[in-house]
Amino acid sequence: RSHPDGTTTEELADVVLEENIRLQQLVDDLLLLSKLDEGTLQMNVETVDLDDVLFEEADRLRATTELRVDTRGVSAGRVTGDRSQLQKLVRNIVDNAARHATGRVSMTLSESDGRVVMTVDDDGRGIPPAERDRIFERFVRLDESRDRDSGGSGLGLAIVSEIATAHQADVVVADGAAGGARFEVRFPARS
Repeated sequence: RSHPDGTTTEELADVVLEENIRLQQLVDDLLLLSKLDEGTLQMNVETVDLDDVLFEEADRLRATTELRVDTRGVSAGRVTGDRSQLQKLVRNIVDNAARHATGRVSMTLSESDGRVVMTVDDDGRGIPPAERDRIFERFVRLDESRDRDSGGSGLGLAIVSEIATAHQADVVVADGAAGGARFEVRFPARS
């Protein structure tokens, strides 16, 4: 309003639409966390081929970024759970890895000791050991200098933790093989 000649209606509409989408995603994330907290999230439990979910996310990442995405370590892995929630868990981990990677994201999936184990590695700076538990808290963003365009709301990894818990899975963060962070999710094998 202060500078009406500084932008076009089309540019302004694009900004408003982008902000609307961002706010809708934030509201959706808060509602999801609320339902998970209250135990009222309706889950459509089925057998899910987690390898398919990983390949879908890898294809999305390849189409939307310049990152090298390695899926050579993805083998078959079936879990019991809600496919849409598992997709959200994988997407949040993959998006986090992509945000911090300098050039590469690697995904693996295998079965070991009766569990299905998914890992996502990036080649970024990693996560200091003292901060690894804290990143799963709501609204935590380790790099405070990030603006909202380059960082998230601080809810993505909290959602990952809650969805994992709802699926009797464990999430751990460690040093990745490429020098960045490794997110590992261990699911119970399909019964």
